Amino acid sequence: MRRSKLIPEVNAGSMADIAFLLLIFFLVTATISSDEGINRLLPKECPPGTICDAKIAERNMLRILINNEDEIMVENNIITISELKEITKSFLDNNGDGTCHYCNGVKNPKASDNPEKAVVSLQNGKQTSYKQFVAVQNELTKAYYELRNAYSMHVLKKPSDKLTKEELKQVKDAYPFILSEAETK
Repeated sequence: MRRSKLIPEVNAGSMADIAFLLLIFFLVTATISSDEGINRLLPKECPPGTICDAKIAERNMLRILINNEDEIMVENNIITISELKEITKSFLDNNGDGTCHYCNGVKNPKASDNPEKAVVSLQNGKQTSYKQFVAVQNELTKAYYELRNAYSMHVLKKPSDKLTKEELKQVKDAYPFILSEAETK
C-alpha cells in the first residue's frame, strides 16, 4: 500500500487581492488630521547701514503675556481671549492725537502714537499650551484684518477682497502687522 503524503496548501493567489482591499479600506476610513499653524513671514535681515534696533516708545508697545496657566495678561491685567481683539484694535487704531480713525472721535490716551509705530509684543510661558498660543495669534490676526478691512471700506471705498496689489500694499502700510515675540524668561 502506497500512501502519498499530501501537504495542505494555501492558495496565495488571492492574498495580494486581500491585502490590496485592506489597504484601500484603511486609506478610505482613516481620518487625516489637518495641522494648525501660523502663517507668518520672518523679518528680513537688517540692510547694512540701517539702524534696526531703534528704541520703541513705551506708548507704542502693547505687551501681551500668556502665562503657564494659559491666562492672558495685557499690560499686567488678566483678560479673556474674547477681549483681546478689541483691546488690540483700540491700541492700534490711532492717528497720533489719541483719536481712533473709526471710533466717532473717541479719545484713547492708552493707544499708540500711530498704527505704523505700534508694536504688539507677545510673550508666553514655558508651559503655555500650543492651543492658547494659536488662539491668541488668531485674535491678533483678526484685529489687524478688521482694521485693514475698515480702512479699505472707508478710504478706498472697496471691500478688501476687491483691492488691487497697489491698494492692498497701501492698506498693509496703513496697518503694518508688527508683532514681536519675546523670549520666555
